[in-house]
Parts: sequence; C-alpha cells; structure tokens
Amino acid sequence: MQQQNIPIDTLVDMYKRGELRLPEIQRHYVWQATRVRDLLDSLYRGYPSGSILMWETDEPVPTRDFAIAQESNAFAGRKLLLDGQQRLTSLTAVLGGEQVSVRGRKRPIDILFNLEHPDGPPTDDTEVESDEPSPLTPDDEVSDEAEDTEEAEQGLQEKLNRRTFVVASKNLLSQPNWVSVSHIFRTANDAEILEKAGIESFKDPKFQKYSDRLKKLRAIKDYHYVVHVLERAMSYEEVTEIFVRVNSLGAKLRSSDLALAQMTSRWPNLLKELEAFQEECEQSWFTIELGHLVRAIVVFATQQCLFRSVASTPVDKLKAGWEQAKEGLRYAINFLRTNVGIEDESLLSSPMFIHTLAAVSRVKDNKLTADEQNKLLHWLLVANARGRYSRGSTETLLNEDLAIVFRDQDVGKLMDPVKRQFGRLHVEPGDLAGRGVNSPLFSLAYLALKASGAKDWYSGLGLSLTHQGKLHFIQWHHIIPKSLLKAQYETGEINEIANMAFITGQTNRRISNKEATDYLATIVDKQGAEALTSQCVPTDPELWATVRYRDFLQQRRVALAERMNSFIREKAKL
Repeated sequence: MQQQNIPIDTLVDMYKRGELRLPEIQRHYVWQATRVRDLLDSLYRGYPSGSILMWETDEPVPTRDFAIAQESNAFAGRKLLLDGQQRLTSLTAVLGGEQVSVRGRKRPIDILFNLEHPDGPPTDDTEVESDEPSPLTPDDEVSDEAEDTEEAEQGLQEKLNRRTFVVASKNLLSQPNWVSVSHIFRTANDAEILEKAGIESFKDPKFQKYSDRLKKLRAIKDYHYVVHVLERAMSYEEVTEIFVRVNSLGAKLRSSDLALAQMTSRWPNLLKELEAFQEECEQSWFTIELGHLVRAIVVFATQQCLFRSVASTPVDKLKAGWEQAKEGLRYAINFLRTNVGIEDESLLSSPMFIHTLAAVSRVKDNKLTADEQNKLLHWLLVANARGRYSRGSTETLLNEDLAIVFRDQDVGKLMDPVKRQFGRLHVEPGDLAGRGVNSPLFSLAYLALKASGAKDWYSGLGLSLTHQGKLHFIQWHHIIPKSLLKAQYETGEINEIANMAFITGQTNRRISNKEATDYLATIVDKQGAEALTSQCVPTDPELWATVRYRDFLQQRRVALAERMNSFIREKAKL
C-alpha cells in the first residue's frame, strides 16, 4: 500500500476532472449542511480530519455517480474512492459553488463565514447527529418560524455570532460580517468582501484582521490529506473486505451499508437494481431507504433480519431473496395505502413494519382471508401507534415477529408480543399528555381525523400528504399559538398533539400567531362548526382563551382518544 500527502485543492481537481470514481459498494452522499459546516471549521482551525483511501485498478469494477457531476475523462475509473466521499464531495461543492444532489434533490450547499468570529477554541459543542434523519427536522440550523418571539430570535442571533461558520440564511447573508465561503474561494480579490463588511480604508483597525482571516480560510485548499492507495494486484472482494473493516472500526457506516458492500462485491450492479426499485416505490409516494431494501433481501434469504449472516449466505440465495422481497414490499405498500390509509412512510413510527407486512404477503402468497386482513390491520394500527419498533432492541423485536410469520403463519398471533410489550391496546386521554409530533400517536391522530372527514380550515381540501408533491410531509399548526403560551406553560404542554390541527402550509402561514379566540370564530363563521368538530377541537369559545389552555387540552385529549380508538375499531372491524 502506498501513502501520499495530497492537498485538498488537488483532490478537488481530481474529483471535478473525473479522475476519481465511486465504486458501487459506496453509499450515496448523505451529509447534512451542518456536517459540512463542522468540516470547514475543523480545517480552518487546523484540526485533523481523517485520511483518504483509494484503490488504483484496471479491473472493470461497477461504479456509481458522485453527487456532483464530473467531466468526462479517458482515465476515469482507474482511481476508486473507498473512504472520503462525504468530505471530498462537500469540499468540491463549497469551494467551487457546485450543486450537490442529496436526498433526491439538487441544491447548493452554502456555508457562511463570520469575519467577526471570536478568537480561541469553538464556543459550541459539536452536535452528534442520528443515523436516521427525521423529515420533521430541517437540514439547516436556522428555521423561519412565524411564532418565534423577538427575544428568541435575538438569542439565536447571539448564538450564531459566536460561530465561525454557519449554514447560510438570507438574513445572515445580508449582514456585513457574514460572507459566503463559496464566494470567497471564487475570488482572489478581497476588496468587494471588505467593502461589504464596511471597511473603507486599510487604516481601519479591522482591515488587517479580516484580510488575515480570509487568507487563513483560503489556505484550507493547501491542507494535505494523507491518502492511502491500495495495490493494483488486490481483487475487488479483498478491497471490499478492507472497506468493510475500515468503516466497521471507525463506526462511520451503518451495518446496512457494510452489508450492501459485501453483497455488491459478489453481485455486480445490485445497486442499480435497488435504486430502480426505489424509483418504483416513489411512484406510490413511498421512500424506502437502501438499508431497508438490503434488510428485506436478508429477511427473505434467511428468514431473520440480522445483517451478520450476509457474508456467509450464498449469492444465489440472496438473489432469490431479492425476488421475494420485491413482491412482498409491493404488497406492503399497497396494503398500507389502500387498507390502512397510510400514504407514505412518514406515517410509520418505524420502517421496520414493511418487513413484517412483506413477510406475511409471501407466506400467504397474497391470499389473505377477510379475517386475516382485519387482524393484520388491527396489529399494524396498534403496534404503529404504540411504537412497537421504536424502542429497545428493534432487530430483536422484528425477529420475534418474523418468527411468528414464517414459523406459525398465524397473523393473529402477531398481537401477542404487542400485548406483552405494552399491556393495554387502547388509547387513553392520559397517553396524549406531554406527547408531541415525534410520538407514534401523532400519525394515528392524523389518520383518525382524516378518516372522519377533517379538512383544511381555509381551502376546504381534505387531508392528504400527496397535496405537497414529492416532499410529502404532514403540515400542522398550534391551535393556541405557542408564542402566546410561552410565558405561562411548559414546552411539553405547548407542543402537545392535543394542541395540533392538521392543515396546509398556506393556512399555517395565514393563521400565524393570531389569538385563537379571533381566528377560530372566523373559521366557524365561514366553514361551520364541523370544521372544528372534525378535528376534535372544542367548540366552546371560552376554551379558546389562553388562560383556559389546560382546560382546552383536557377536553381535546378526551375527544382525540375517543376518535383514535373508534378509528381502529372501525378499520379492523372489531
């Protein structure tokens, strides 16, 4: 193995010119903008940021595209990037102002540099992010929320001013001390930047400070990464083993990523098949992560869900499992959409549910009796609302359910572990106390209100995630605006499900932080009392007052719990 020291500037050029290619065993570009921000901060401070692993080969290895388009190159494919994709893609995007494709959409990653940043070590702790990004959590660190108070905005501004780098926002970019990192690297002349920052003369005491900081930032291009280059004589399977070991030791990849790497080394072009199936699922508004497609292969090849069996499972068995998995997942999506009313994956408290549904479909050869359909529906609604796969050892719980399906082939027995796990199955008003949008009960509330005919308060449109196009997220609004509640109530109370109405984004902006006593009265005048009762909102105007908030919550919890239980009974024909 060779070792070289290569500056970032050269690595970025290699990326752009197509001299570096991405082997199929690599995952997509997945970094959020905040990760890019932290990388720049580390490089600016001269902190270590890992090494790069490449393999130079003439072997015809299946490749995939980087997240940033590359120039065509006759030498493409000779150097394959095994470790460092996220860093090099991020640096190529920011230093060159390139658009990057992430999570199915193309956009620039814009990071701002604070010319007035404090001296010394970082003032904020680095945030450790989850492997499973939530659709309710934005990619940026600044969210424009109409209900934020002026005091909160000032607090956020003070926090951001202590940072050296932040994810771009229009508000910050308009301020003199913030400048786009991409803009800094696109120009060698500081005059325009300094002029915007209010520097009118080199005699200004800030002139030298800002100039030095811009020079230090541009010096990031000269930072040398240690690049390890594997020998040409190595086979693709041996290189894959190295890739798996490197990422296992560093805990940089999830087990599903490593299992996919092991599969693709023996199964060329598997990734293309998985991505084609992902596109097929998107046509039905379901986004299934690659990791869960890999898990589905494992489920049908081995009748359990653990990835550790991949390396020892014959490739023919894995391929047969994939054929079964596709049919099972198609059934699962259709069952969720048509039988349950779950229009996309965001209404599932865990994507693990698709594996149990898929297993049932194949064991029953898609021939479920009416009684089996009702039992499966009852199990799904209760287990989803309770968060069956959202706590504890989720793989152990999924294996418990898969064993029931594959061994007993009795759909009714799926409810037994749920009873042991949670005790009672029905929802009580107290279950909603302090539970917010991240609670599994949130999606059940949405489904129950949608089934009862709830509509948007201004447009009159029925509730549907597909109104929003491909970015199909639930829109909700605090019925009693949180800006009016902050002075008197705890955050958990303010953000309860019982204070949420399901409406469109346009209505959300229209309501903003108006007094509920005013805007709810207007809604009743224009849409009738049914607009409120269909969403279980009390119609007594006295309960809309901020001072009666706890009474409002108590009454709506009771109404919601009753509606949710009725929805399950009616759906499952109990």
